Amino acid sequence: MSPLVFSFIICMFINLSQGMQMPYMTSDPRDVSGKSFDYIVVGGGTAGCSLAATLSEKFSVLVIERGGSPYGDPLVEERKYFGYSLLKTNEYTSVAQSFTSRDGVENYRGRVLGGSSAINGGFYSRASEEFVKKAGWDKDLVQDSYKWVESKVVFMPELTQWQSVVQFGFLEAGFYPYNGYNLEHKQGTKIGGSIYDQCGKRHTSADLLGFGRPNHITVLLNATVKSVIFDGNKTKAVGVRFMKSDGSSSKSYKVHVEKRRGEVILTAGALGSPQILLLSGIGPEDHLNDLNIPVVVNLRDVGRRMSDNPAISLLVDRFSQNRTLEPPQVAAIAEGYKYILESEVLPTNITTTRISIAAKIAFPKSRGRLKLNTTNPRENPSVKFNYLGNKEDLEACLEMVLLLQHVARSETVTFYLGLQNREKLLAGDDELKGFCKDNVRTYYHYHGGCVVGSVVDEDYKVSGVKRLRVVDGSTFEESPGTNPMATVLMLGRYQGIKILKEREAKKEGDESFLSPQGSPQPQP
Repeated sequence: MSPLVFSFIICMFINLSQGMQMPYMTSDPRDVSGKSFDYIVVGGGTAGCSLAATLSEKFSVLVIERGGSPYGDPLVEERKYFGYSLLKTNEYTSVAQSFTSRDGVENYRGRVLGGSSAINGGFYSRASEEFVKKAGWDKDLVQDSYKWVESKVVFMPELTQWQSVVQFGFLEAGFYPYNGYNLEHKQGTKIGGSIYDQCGKRHTSADLLGFGRPNHITVLLNATVKSVIFDGNKTKAVGVRFMKSDGSSSKSYKVHVEKRRGEVILTAGALGSPQILLLSGIGPEDHLNDLNIPVVVNLRDVGRRMSDNPAISLLVDRFSQNRTLEPPQVAAIAEGYKYILESEVLPTNITTTRISIAAKIAFPKSRGRLKLNTTNPRENPSVKFNYLGNKEDLEACLEMVLLLQHVARSETVTFYLGLQNREKLLAGDDELKGFCKDNVRTYYHYHGGCVVGSVVDEDYKVSGVKRLRVVDGSTFEESPGTNPMATVLMLGRYQGIKILKEREAKKEGDESFLSPQGSPQPQP
């Protein structure tokens, strides 16, 4: 059997095995306006879809997504168009929304069902054991939640020629041991999982909705949440107020949660979730007053402790070419997980590409802040990450650049690219510091703004108000693993199961308190 025929059979098998029923999706706000659901999940992204699928096993769930559907969009679904979605952005409708931090660094956020899992490189790798322990999570439930995700949307990649080359480049530069195909976060060089299947089709978090109970899920697309609605005493969330993403901001709709125990759960990401809390009157009182937003909870740390991993990217080919686009498949993880290196072939425009080898500082010390520029929920909030603002981060960047140079000048890489090691190496602290400051960029792994312990508790409930949670990367103090996607996907499943268990425990408690006739039983 030829490799081509074998690949075709594999593709057919994947498509047949994942022929799942998807939930009802609509872009008409009138389909949900005025109705009630057990749970409203705000943001159909990486965490939101796995969370909604899990909650739907027992309850009705409304997912509100500000973007459209990823299905049928080749820029999302097809690996051969990897990176093009970042070239085709506009103000209100593109699947990727660009923003520039006040540091002057351009960045992106997902604006489509599936969130950033629809626009990223698709590299899948778990968090370290240390991260899980520090988070206080149940180790067994974490493992089960990872496996649930992996059984549905994660695949072992077949290495491209360039990824094989850069893999040896990492090893030449000293990133040992070689761990082969491995989903765990371990020092050395490894092949990670991918949400691209063997046919080159991307499987975003949106696919996970088909593994819940679709008849319990409603997905409202192209709808932007303006604020959370609270009861008259401002003590609990009772619903959300939203608008059409392409409509007038003066036209609003409302949808509510079930009166007894319904909840609103924000899964809008590290920019979206703190933005919605602020727009809802939860945040620093002085900032809310500046924008004439009535204060519901004076919660100082909303929007604070924002962080983005400083990164440096080296273009290792001599000039633009027209290569096949390649997302990363291999990662190098430094001792102590201090640095993460990957490589990809990226489009610079519709017809040309460059090869990038990039590295990030895994644990930056610098912190920033997110604020509102306006009360228009469709506008990006203002954020500053203070890249390399901490002296330790700048020193780390120097070491990171030297490691990148070792990979770029390795025998395997230079031979494959037909290069000779004539380029002058950066040397000396002053030159390296200048290079870092001039060339710092993002690895797209920004996080924080609703950190556990300051904005939400260990159950991801927002402090000072009931029936409101945040479950996404905004709750992270640091970015897990090589990148956060795997752990954010896991977190949605993990918290969904914990919520189901919490509801079951409350139900059993209520039943034990009541007699068969419904009267309270005597208490000891």
